[in-house]
Amino acid sequence: MKRIAILGTGAISDSHLQAYQKFNHRAEVVALVDLYADKAKEKAAKYGLEVPVFQGVAGLLAGCDFDAASVCLPPFEHASAATVLLRAGKHVLTEKPMATSLDECDAMLAAAEEGGALLGVVAQNRFKTPMMKLKRVLDSGFAGKVLHAQADSFWWRGGNYYDLWWRGTWAKEGGGCTLNHAVHHIDLFQWMMGGLPAEVRSVSLNLAHRNSEVEDFSTSVLTYPDGRVGQITASLVHHGEEQQLVFQGERAKVAVPWMVTASNQKENGFPEENPVLQAEIRRFYEGLPAVEHEGHAGQIENFLSAIERREPLLVDGEQGRRTLELVTAIYQAGHRDEVVKLPLAPDSPFYSRAGILQHARHFHEKTKSVANFANDEITLGRDVGR
Repeated sequence: MKRIAILGTGAISDSHLQAYQKFNHRAEVVALVDLYADKAKEKAAKYGLEVPVFQGVAGLLAGCDFDAASVCLPPFEHASAATVLLRAGKHVLTEKPMATSLDECDAMLAAAEEGGALLGVVAQNRFKTPMMKLKRVLDSGFAGKVLHAQADSFWWRGGNYYDLWWRGTWAKEGGGCTLNHAVHHIDLFQWMMGGLPAEVRSVSLNLAHRNSEVEDFSTSVLTYPDGRVGQITASLVHHGEEQQLVFQGERAKVAVPWMVTASNQKENGFPEENPVLQAEIRRFYEGLPAVEHEGHAGQIENFLSAIERREPLLVDGEQGRRTLELVTAIYQAGHRDEVVKLPLAPDSPFYSRAGILQHARHFHEKTKSVANFANDEITLGRDVGR
């Protein structure tokens, strides 16, 4: 039985608490940590937990015996909390984004090696049946080499969203919709494409949120060494919140929400449908097994299995860092109006948190701030994982 601490008791902690309770024969939540003790106590009551509440990592380490922790804190606290825990030999599963800068990622990876502990990064959409199936279809080669890929991470948030004290600032949130909303689509995109591009071009804007320093819209073009092209758009101004991942192969198009289209050319080069290939890809897709535990439950089940040494960690710190490197390249390209080449070197202007604070454009200055919302319910868009 693994003993688990939860750091941060905001809305996203519910997903972790529900998953650990689902595997209550393998894991037990033994402590909660939050700056606001009353909020943590309310969360404990909600889940029928009689556990101690701590206000910081130092108190947790001094006052509780535990094996692993879920870090559900605001993004700017991920690295500081995780590095202390990892050095103490505690396994860590941190919420997205892994950190707010690449140098923080490097520190987390070094701490994991130093403490001999596992570092996992939440990418729960990988643990959804449509995503696992699409990845298998792409890897099968049925669609041929990918020529063009696109990720549309379309969300909508009202102005009040940025009233929360830590949101909408480079120092606390680390970025806008590219980092904090599209990070899941960017993670899926780079996972499906098998790695990072060679160059990134980007535009970053704030179109509708005046109480925010950060962007609410970005669109990027990625080019790969083998000639593939990608496009990623992140937005908080899209009503309806339609989201998709689309991969145009040499032989067929495949996408989530699930779609397959294949074409042959006529004698004059114009297209005609290829029903045989479409049916072949569809049969392969439909024959793939469903994921047993989806979303956070699937990722936490894998995290527990990795701690128990029964299977590898599917989304480790290196993969979490890779996703943040692509986000960082998008920011550097969009804020400096330059073509950014990857991999990013430690002297890149956006590599460190200090560099981001120095070079990131402030679209507006934050003028309104609240400690907590009375209702912190999360609503989801037309999630590509459904």
